[in-house]
Amino acid sequence: MSIFLDRSSRVVVQGITGRMAQFHTKEMLDYGTNVVAGVVPGKGGETVMGIPVFNTMKEAAAATACDTSLVFVPPPFAADSIMEAADGGIRYCVCITDGIPAQDMIRVKRYMMRYPRERRMVLTGPNCAGTISPGKAILGIMPGHIYLQGNVGIVSRSGTLGYEAAQQLKDRGIGVSTSVGIGGDPINGSSFRDILERFEADLDTHIVCMIGEIGGPQAAEAAAYIQEHMTKPVIAYIAGLTAPKGRTMGHAGAIISAFGESASEKVEILTAAGVTVAENPSIIGETVAKVMAKRAA
Repeated sequence: MSIFLDRSSRVVVQGITGRMAQFHTKEMLDYGTNVVAGVVPGKGGETVMGIPVFNTMKEAAAATACDTSLVFVPPPFAADSIMEAADGGIRYCVCITDGIPAQDMIRVKRYMMRYPRERRMVLTGPNCAGTISPGKAILGIMPGHIYLQGNVGIVSRSGTLGYEAAQQLKDRGIGVSTSVGIGGDPINGSSFRDILERFEADLDTHIVCMIGEIGGPQAAEAAAYIQEHMTKPVIAYIAGLTAPKGRTMGHAGAIISAFGESASEKVEILTAAGVTVAENPSIIGETVAKVMAKRAA
């Protein structure tokens, strides 16, 4: 089992005719991802690497029964593409696009609330690396060869730190059930808490690695959920211990504006909730291995 993505997922790539979209679509196909359609307005009837292209999401859904979407659409149009995916019956959507205006994402979040929870599309991103269930499928831009299949769930705001964690785990012979990038923007589709809830319910995930950074209240919300509901061990790393208040560092959402948003405050909150916190990124894999050994003893 895995969360969000497996071999049966029927993937549509929105914006498939773009240069980067084509590059990563080929990488996904080579990995074994079941890409069944592309959507680009005005280019319906074309094909990309043998994949049919449609003008709209509803056309693609009717013709291919696609249920999973990857958005590679430029920032001015990405919000409309996400909302079109929701209207097209997509179950899970990943938005890679960086630079979507916050106002547009507020509109997306409000729009998706019109659907009842059981029919509401799950969105991760924007500005994320995507999702991978190793050995099954990739939905995004991550390098598949650094992920070993296993039982550690990874949820990360940072794409590169998510890669670092996966490589360190692989070097120790430890595999990943699913790795989810939630993105570094101030307003994103899914929070740490949302993904932790999925990992808690997943039988193949035995331990969770959470990678955060400064800015936003998500780590504090995750800590509350972990303390009250998580039965699985959680390891965390929070980037930005030396970041000054009031200055954006890296991601658009990485700005300290309130108590609990600095790295040191997040570490304190998570530690109080029973989370094992790695002091620096070079020991994420080592920390996971220690917790796994302790759990097995």
